[in-house]
Amino acid sequence: MASVQNNTISLGTDSLGKLLAKYSIPAIIAMASSSLYHIIDSVFIGHGVGGAAISGMAITLPIMNIASAFGAMVGVGAASRISIRLGEGNKRAAEDILGNAVLLNLVLGVSIMLIFLFFLDPILIFFSGGEASEETLGYARSFMRIIMFGNIITHLYLGLNEQLRASGYPRKAMFIMLLSIALCAILNPLFIFGFGWGIEGSAIATVIAQSVSLMVLLKHYTSKENFIHFNRRSFRFKRSIVQNIISIGMAPFLLNVCASFVTRFMNTALLKYGGTGAYDVVQAATFDGSVGDVYVGAYGIMNRVLLLFIMVANGFNQGMQPIVGYNYGAKQYGRVVKTLKYTIICASCVTTIAFIVGFFFPHQVAAAFVDTSNGVADQAMVEVVAQGLGIAMMVFPLVGFQVVAGGFFQYIGRAPLAMFLSTTRQLLFLLPLLLTLSPRYGALGAWVSMPLADTASVLVAGTLLFFQIRKLNKMEHERHFSR
Repeated sequence: MASVQNNTISLGTDSLGKLLAKYSIPAIIAMASSSLYHIIDSVFIGHGVGGAAISGMAITLPIMNIASAFGAMVGVGAASRISIRLGEGNKRAAEDILGNAVLLNLVLGVSIMLIFLFFLDPILIFFSGGEASEETLGYARSFMRIIMFGNIITHLYLGLNEQLRASGYPRKAMFIMLLSIALCAILNPLFIFGFGWGIEGSAIATVIAQSVSLMVLLKHYTSKENFIHFNRRSFRFKRSIVQNIISIGMAPFLLNVCASFVTRFMNTALLKYGGTGAYDVVQAATFDGSVGDVYVGAYGIMNRVLLLFIMVANGFNQGMQPIVGYNYGAKQYGRVVKTLKYTIICASCVTTIAFIVGFFFPHQVAAAFVDTSNGVADQAMVEVVAQGLGIAMMVFPLVGFQVVAGGFFQYIGRAPLAMFLSTTRQLLFLLPLLLTLSPRYGALGAWVSMPLADTASVLVAGTLLFFQIRKLNKMEHERHFSR
């Protein structure tokens, strides 16, 4: 127990570069591996089932984001609060937060599962805009029925792993996530190709893998040898704790919900206007089939690629969280600002590499996802991905800054600013641009709306962050002066 306690105390004393590497590298490995798994999963489905199945997966993406948004609200909110309480030296309060987070995830996990299962068909139709083919909806329906039965497992697994990292176990959190990914990577091809279960096999593999990882997490938290562990007294809802968790967790919640609704409108726009623009690479008038499904499938592939690099950048963000939270709670504001600056530099390097890959090699990336020998539709999907990816990545070097800025306000407890930043890109910029440009320019308008929204949201985040850094520097100066 003492060694772990010393690990948390070191957050306020060790070299910031060393700490950021210590906490970020495990998070990056886990997050990147998770994204790579989702990419490989899409490759398995694309080659083992077909392009229509990828389109079905694209429709499920916003629905899964909404379901996971509730888990992110609890997981991130609780982890941020735990870090601040540990910085204050209040271990009992940290354990109370852990217990309330588990109860919240249980209640939300079961509620969301029941709602989504009872209303699955109307939800799928809504998020496809009523434009998807029955084949595409069939794949989406088969996948989501299984995923939703495992929703409570997903909530607990992701939430407890987030809190594990915040309480001083970054490497263990990484290994548990890698365990889940490795099991998925093994079971996916077995179920899809070996057993012939198709898209349902992918969903079953995901639920089984997360269940095994959850059992490992429960074993950790039930051991009293660990610094932060389950305590019977903590499993009672406390209004103040729940409010604090939700207030901080509301930012990632809104981010996921807004992203889900924007994805819904993006899918609808592509189903309705894809192939109608003069510069769209596949024209509806000359395509023998459902060109809208091709564009939705292409967008699903693009999301997988973009998410890979966002997750790596977010790994630095997650590594920053316990360092910033602990030092903010300990009133060491100079260390908070330095950690922020290091994290922005690292995340921006990642998104710059993403820009190079997506902008200069889009065809090679697209061709990895689908077997073009399957038919004209899959060949067309490659061309659409290549066009969309190149445009979406145009200002991607700026996105690393955007990701870190949004997380930073969460970690220091500035809930209103965190919530505002979580909605600016999606609702204030991307959605209006999408609804304006796609009817006029087809899929090209949808693609262009993405870098335009990124640029605008970076300007807003930069302005808010400038004033916050100035305030923290002033507080640090006053702290030194008062000694």
